[in-house]
Amino acid sequence: MTVTAQSAPTDTHTIPGDALLRRLTPEQIEAFGAELDEIRQRVIGRLGEEDATYIRNVVKAQRAFEVAGRALFYVPPAWPLAVAALSVSKILDNMEIGHNVMHGQYDWMGDPGLNSRMYEWDNVCPSDQWKYSHNYIHHTYTNILGKDRDIGYGILRMDEEQEWKPHYLGNPLYATLLMLGFEWGVAMHDLEFERIMAGEKTWAETKHLHAGLIRKIRNQALKDYLLFPALTGPLFPLTFAGNATANLVRNIWAFNIIFCGHFPAGVSTFSQEECEDESRGHWYYRQLLGSANITGSKLFHVMTGNLSHQIEHHLFPDLPARRYPEIAEEVREICERYGIAYNTGPLGKQLGSVARKICRFALPDKAPRFLPGFLGGGRSGEPVAETPLAA
Repeated sequence: MTVTAQSAPTDTHTIPGDALLRRLTPEQIEAFGAELDEIRQRVIGRLGEEDATYIRNVVKAQRAFEVAGRALFYVPPAWPLAVAALSVSKILDNMEIGHNVMHGQYDWMGDPGLNSRMYEWDNVCPSDQWKYSHNYIHHTYTNILGKDRDIGYGILRMDEEQEWKPHYLGNPLYATLLMLGFEWGVAMHDLEFERIMAGEKTWAETKHLHAGLIRKIRNQALKDYLLFPALTGPLFPLTFAGNATANLVRNIWAFNIIFCGHFPAGVSTFSQEECEDESRGHWYYRQLLGSANITGSKLFHVMTGNLSHQIEHHLFPDLPARRYPEIAEEVREICERYGIAYNTGPLGKQLGSVARKICRFALPDKAPRFLPGFLGGGRSGEPVAETPLAA
């Protein structure tokens, strides 16, 4: 596993660097995993009407913001308010509702509208393709170089073990473009354009994705750029621009929150070799070291889809996200006892370190550092199957 060249900022409440480099014995890793399993089972046992009421209220709020936004487009002076309301609606739909529902966090409710197999979100990426690239690939192989395609999304250099090439000089530009069109980057993720360009994959191998992707793009474009603008008659251009702006706001917000989850200073990456035949405890350990949290208010956490608790989300992806704040207190206490870094900090600090990393890895490395076998010698327990622990 590689450790980023920058050490974790001391004011982000992470455990000091010497603790980050401390190896756990196989026995400690399994004990660590057992404690997290206990938290998971306890929370599952508590799920009930309070959780169901919460997500239904969020859905009601999201719909209210959308109705308000659409209605305000009929009043030109209220255009900024219309855009703001629609932006909030799209953020809630994608983050606190869509992302979490598609993880199966509310399947236990038996509500078809909140079922991971049936839910479709307000995004150009088809939900089934998102669930494969995100729930399966990313959550199973989190931060494993060569396996987790979220490391750079196929266009960015985000780790020193990614071989530097001249085109990475455009890292800051690529990141900016990805941020502005994030839903499109996510939609194209499964196509693996970088592998096609490198001759490692053919366009024909992606044919099974084309129909679903084209259909979803068509539906989203018709909704936001034709149907709703047309309903406002002579105000078509303003409504068109408002919908585009709301999508842009959602893209920028989602990009920044997601990148703060795995790329701030102090977050680790892993080689494929050291993750072979990992036990459940090793899987937990890797998820924790490869993720970072963001501190903030309750409203902030809701607007991030509770991905501000990225550590807890990666440990327990199918538990309702509203439970992450209470779980975080226990996880942090466990980390302190085991001497494991718990990476968290305010949005400005985490985002700043991500921006510095994007710029730094645009340039060739002077002295790359690699720490093999970071997870500790030997693997114990049963191997983790190549399916997500909780997809």
